[in-house]
Amino acid sequence: MFSLVIWSGLVIFAYAFLQNETQLFIMGVFVAIVLGGSQALSRSLFSQMIPADHEAEYFGFYEISERGTSWLGPLAFAAAVQITGSQRIAIVSLIIFFVVGLILLSTVDVRKAMLDSGNDPEGVVL
Repeated sequence: MFSLVIWSGLVIFAYAFLQNETQLFIMGVFVAIVLGGSQALSRSLFSQMIPADHEAEYFGFYEISERGTSWLGPLAFAAAVQITGSQRIAIVSLIIFFVVGLILLSTVDVRKAMLDSGNDPEGVVL
């Protein structure tokens, strides 16, 4: 959830404060850190909620859903540019994905999902 908040902050920074190439490179460093961490954490958390001997099924679904929805961000960005003529507004349109993800993730009872899948949440930071 913290990484989604950081993503939202990066979008706000890009919209409101990004003015030069130096700032772009600094923001790029933060994007790289958060992007790698977000993907690793999501896979790790997801793996903790998978029942034993069902990993292939669940990760198959994970990959299909990830690839099947990867066009939504570029579509939203392109639509916002087309409608407003502004790339800055288009950048802000991406925050919707992070806010919706944050709301959806906040409704997940991770501890219960881990227990229901037969995994031990002991020692896992929740």
